[in-house]
Amino acid sequence: MSTSTQDNNSLPQSQPTPKAITVPVAATATADNAATPTPQVAVLIPCYNEVQTIVEVVQGFLQALPTAAIYVYDNNSTDHSSERLTSWLNSDAATSLDALTRVHLCTENRQGKGNVVRTMFREVEADCYLMVDADQTYDPHDAKLLIAGVLEQGYDMVIGDRLSSTYFTENKRPFHNTGNVLVRSLINLLFNRQRKEELITDIMTGYRAFSREFVKGCVILSKGFEIETELTVHALSHNFKLLSLPIHYQDRPQGSVSKLNTFSDGFKVLLMIFNLLRSVRPLLFFSTAAGMCLVPALLLLVPVLVNYFSTGLVPKLPSFVASCVFLLLAVLSMFTGLILDTLNVNQRKLYEMHLNDLSQLDRRKSQHAMLPAAQQASTAHVETSAKKRP
Repeated sequence: MSTSTQDNNSLPQSQPTPKAITVPVAATATADNAATPTPQVAVLIPCYNEVQTIVEVVQGFLQALPTAAIYVYDNNSTDHSSERLTSWLNSDAATSLDALTRVHLCTENRQGKGNVVRTMFREVEADCYLMVDADQTYDPHDAKLLIAGVLEQGYDMVIGDRLSSTYFTENKRPFHNTGNVLVRSLINLLFNRQRKEELITDIMTGYRAFSREFVKGCVILSKGFEIETELTVHALSHNFKLLSLPIHYQDRPQGSVSKLNTFSDGFKVLLMIFNLLRSVRPLLFFSTAAGMCLVPALLLLVPVLVNYFSTGLVPKLPSFVASCVFLLLAVLSMFTGLILDTLNVNQRKLYEMHLNDLSQLDRRKSQHAMLPAAQQASTAHVETSAKKRP
């Protein structure tokens, strides 16, 4: 104590004696022991005329994921699916699972699964999103594997792979099997980066987990069942981290009818692949068109040139004109692809900047949530005072 007094008296009189800063012990302990918030998981269930299975699906995920929030989006069901779910939520069985606070029943009036997914992605806030169909064909116990791929391994989209497990034995519609294989082959051929570890094994599956960055940065244009194709191509074209995991699949229970039409919806999926190829890979699309125009141009032009160099005459004038037209189309297609490819690269740069902004915003929110309550109040008071200054 005597040493401390002597040091304070030796300070120049013009300088004030430094004051000790007292830090509340409780605040320090709170800051040191502040635990990382538990990641929020949202189960997204699009529902259209699934009165026989919707309650069983919701109940299964309530039990498999005790801390997850479940969002059921009814898409103009006419078989009283939402009424049955509401009735069950008011029963004693739902009370024991805390369903009233964890299950959220919403509506989407625009018809089509793509419209439902677009609304779910916009409205629901979570750290990890699990999308599953309401037809009771997917096992809720596989959910933890898909979610772990996002939260623990850092993947942006984890695909539940039916085709590598029980799909071909459980599914009773052979044209669906052929369509799934065809779509898978086209996507890997046209959009994938041709690395074996990243080949997509199931495109049309409705069981997927997504990161928050993927969901909030995803622009959905499709309206119907082609939504799965669009999500997969979006992930591939923007270099998101993908993982395919085999899951258990069982056919629909007896009496439950699929809303997927094999031929009309299959044609829509193929048309979606065509449009995505044109917009996502314009150089490949238009260079292919240029090559298709160049072939008849050369077939028509070569005989004309041979006759011209041998006789100095052009006896086949219509063939020469047709070859010039095809050659002009080939050149226009090639330059169109080059221009659109440059625009596409610039668009991807803007998209990456948008993802960076989203990541920074989420990081700030998470850091603010980890602050002690007293420090949050102090920060809010400082920000309010700063706004009031002239």
